[in-house]
Amino acid sequence: MPVGKAPEDGEEESRLLLRFAAPRDPALIAKWISYQVINTERQDWRRGAEAALRYRQREGDLDVPYEHVEAVGAFPLGRWLSDQRRTFRAGTMTGERAAELEELGIVWDTADAGFATNLGAARAYYELHGTLAAPRGAAILDVAIGQWLTNVRRPGGLGKDPGRARRRAAALAAIDPDWNPGTLGWTVDWQRHYAYLTQLLASGARLTAIVPGVTRHGDDIGRWLATQQRDWDRLNAEQQRRLATLGVTKAPRARKTAAKTAAASGPRTGGEAFQKGLEALQQYIAREGRLPGRAVVEVLPDGTEHRTGIWISNQKARRDKLDQAQRAALAELGVDWAAG
Repeated sequence: MPVGKAPEDGEEESRLLLRFAAPRDPALIAKWISYQVINTERQDWRRGAEAALRYRQREGDLDVPYEHVEAVGAFPLGRWLSDQRRTFRAGTMTGERAAELEELGIVWDTADAGFATNLGAARAYYELHGTLAAPRGAAILDVAIGQWLTNVRRPGGLGKDPGRARRRAAALAAIDPDWNPGTLGWTVDWQRHYAYLTQLLASGARLTAIVPGVTRHGDDIGRWLATQQRDWDRLNAEQQRRLATLGVTKAPRARKTAAKTAAASGPRTGGEAFQKGLEALQQYIAREGRLPGRAVVEVLPDGTEHRTGIWISNQKARRDKLDQAQRAALAELGVDWAAG
């Protein structure tokens, strides 16, 4: 009857090698050492594969953090999978082992897997917004898509490998050809506003109706449009071409002679301040179809803000000081107290 535990697989052969090997026989000693190394490596592989199977059954995937250690046997599964990926890339992994890991769902290239996940989120964002010019804080499908797009637009953001970078850029361009507007000479903000203006016009909006205060997805497209018209000469040729295709033109420059003529006409303008208030009131009524409340602040085409609601109240308070032309201009816009 044997005493003690039974020898494990390979132990008996090792004992025999040692028993019958001459003490100074280097060939047999080397064979024994080699056998021990191979046997240890085989046991390590089996432990790793079993730990990977347990993780997959529990978590549903093999997206294992590098520092993860399986509780059973305290096995460093994350590090072990990283070692297997390195062996696979070096071409020294057997086909049988590669097939076993693939059956478990190993991700050979974790960088590409992460890119694919974010690319899916980018596709979802484009379907909702019609552009990949997302603001930095934008998020969708639990992905901080705005920050990710900012990162991949940076030099080297698509990876150090040129081939991989080209493939990734092509994948983004397949979603939105203008995904990286910096290469075209303008900012992400400009691209987003331009895309939203295009969408508003495509939905049937008239260009003249897109005034400050008209928004899409929270961006004031009317104010942006007025700025483009005012700063037309600062745009590059391609920006001007794209806007011109939508019917946008440069804002006419105010002529001094016209201002002098307006001033000479006397009561009709009632001074620059009154004329500015009248312009803001006209703009608000054209957009909203009603008179503004006291808290309304209107943004004029030149980008300045006008407290139109308070201005109307002030005109009412000084009604007796308004001349006939001023009251007529207000009455024409539906200000009932100015009539008569």
